[in-house]
Amino acid sequence: MSQTVQANSLITLNYRIELDNGTTMIDTFQGTPATLQLGAGEMMPALEACLAGLAVGERKTVTLSPEQAFGDYKDELVERVRREHMAEENVEPMSIMEFVAPDGSRYQGLVREVNDDVAVIDFNHPLAGKTIRFEVEVIGIL
Repeated sequence: MSQTVQANSLITLNYRIELDNGTTMIDTFQGTPATLQLGAGEMMPALEACLAGLAVGERKTVTLSPEQAFGDYKDELVERVRREHMAEENVEPMSIMEFVAPDGSRYQGLVREVNDDVAVIDFNHPLAGKTIRFEVEVIGIL
């Protein structure tokens, strides 16, 4: 009996994430495979669920709605931040910035707009609100 992906499996895999318009966002098939521990919070639950039961050498493709994937896009996660409250002086549109919350946790945000007084920061995941196609091939299971 061949080994299959189970809860808490350590797996090596190639994967591709594409938008429903065919744009490839991530692709490890032509590069270095990923090694992930299931159940450790490294993958979203819907992606872990699609891996369950796969054996080495198997491939699978699933389409995930925004709710199953990276969540809905939320307007309330777009904030206007006064430039005087930003640590970096040279802020460019479409750059990623890291912010530290009062509790010490860190958040990344995408700078959407910037002027002399305010920057508009989007704290949504870059794929929030998007349907994605996830293709995976299991290379190894430990």
